[in-house]
Amino acid sequence: MELILGIPPMSQYDAAATPMFNSFTDKADLTPFKHRPARIDLAEKNAPNAPGAQRSAQLDFTKEDAAPDIEFNEIIWRAVRGADSVMPAPVRSAFVRAVEDDDDDEKEEKKEKEERQEARHKNRRSR
Repeated sequence: MELILGIPPMSQYDAAATPMFNSFTDKADLTPFKHRPARIDLAEKNAPNAPGAQRSAQLDFTKEDAAPDIEFNEIIWRAVRGADSVMPAPVRSAFVRAVEDDDDDEKEEKKEKEERQEARHKNRRSR
């Protein structure tokens, strides 16, 4: 979406996503669509005795990302897949860009350290 708006990606996931250019046209299609009726009960809620119901009632949902993600995912997994089902381990990923020889900081830190040591030696000699 950012490409369409002419702004840079907001995250690594946006940067790696398939562009949405083909999802839009220059002319609006105002043809009404025909909906499909829901095949599941949209008002259904988890039962009070569902797996993890007591623990999820204790989690902090007052703001985003306050609940522990792995524990919350496992509660959801067991509520959907069954109390005895085992949730697979989470998969973490990152898009990393290779940076060529970025030793400038390390060289500068080493030089500053040597200069401090040299200054200490001078101070000791002058005493």
